[in-house]
Amino acid sequence: MKKPYRIAVLASGGGTNLQSIIDQQQTGELPITIALVISNNPGAGALERAQQAGISTLCINHRDYPTRENFDRALVNALQQAEVDLVVLAGFMRIITPIMLTAFPQRIINIHPALLPSFPGLNVQQQAIDYGARFSGCTVHFVDADVDTGPIIIQAVVPILAEDSAATLAERILEQEHRIYPQAIQWLAEGRVTLDGRKVIITDSRSCVNTLTNPTH
Repeated sequence: MKKPYRIAVLASGGGTNLQSIIDQQQTGELPITIALVISNNPGAGALERAQQAGISTLCINHRDYPTRENFDRALVNALQQAEVDLVVLAGFMRIITPIMLTAFPQRIINIHPALLPSFPGLNVQQQAIDYGARFSGCTVHFVDADVDTGPIIIQAVVPILAEDSAATLAERILEQEHRIYPQAIQWLAEGRVTLDGRKVIITDSRSCVNTLTNPTH
């Protein structure tokens, strides 16, 4: 019998991407076990969402640790005890150190609300609007030693409308995040993802392709 594919989700905020993963896991669309949800924020909505779904939770408050490395050692210990195959960052507002990367090589993924490599970092929706970009979107990528620079697994494209604010653009991008993050996790769980340098190769990816969404009005 095949061993269940176990993931842990790390989140700092409300957990809407976590909820999209929970929903697809519960319907059987996503062949995974969510073994653990960890937050560095005791008040994170993600913890409440996980508890309501009967998922084990843990708060590891970064303020209790003198360095990022000490905090990451505590994360690694918890993740290894949970025997996870994949670490999923879902609005986790901490920079990952080599401690984590060494413990889970090519087994940490993140979602970013822009079309990388354009607009890494924070406040990216406003950055895209200010730059005059015609399109934005979201990117699921492997996490590496730099910020938002890891190999890209899947992207979805969202047009920037003339009347968009950062908030309205973010809302439309979030809809696509909820679609492509579970898809990336499914590909990984099914063993369909390989790396060739920076190029991510998906075996038989016809079930979901990178998408250009139509303007809503």
